[in-house]
Amino acid sequence: MSEAKKINNVIFATGRRKTSVARVRIMKGSGKIIVNGRDVNEYFPAGNYVMIIRQPLEAINFKNDQDLLINVRGGGLSGQAGAIRHGIARGFDLLDESNHSALKANKFLTRDPRMVERKKYGQKKARKRFQFSKR
Repeated sequence: MSEAKKINNVIFATGRRKTSVARVRIMKGSGKIIVNGRDVNEYFPAGNYVMIIRQPLEAINFKNDQDLLINVRGGGLSGQAGAIRHGIARGFDLLDESNHSALKANKFLTRDPRMVERKKYGQKKARKRFQFSKR
């Protein structure tokens, strides 16, 4: 099943990272990036998250002729930025097939599978154990 589809010249794509899910809509416009109803620079005050989000746009030489409307839920800012990057890459891959090789080469189309490991019973944390005493 594809995680991106096109309906009435609007592209819908889903990106995921850790526990975050980003729903991205790409439509004709002036290059605005809106995240949860706010400008991307307002939503992510630290510049490194905005840089992560713009990576797929720089890889395909984005011409600021599309607006990106993004809803993101779950996780922290880092996971949300990664989910948005994944969703943007999937959307622009569907928009134009010539973008595929640039996005694939930079691994933007691959979902990062790393998640927090669950805590196990009888242990202090996920992997840390209680101190063992032989006597």
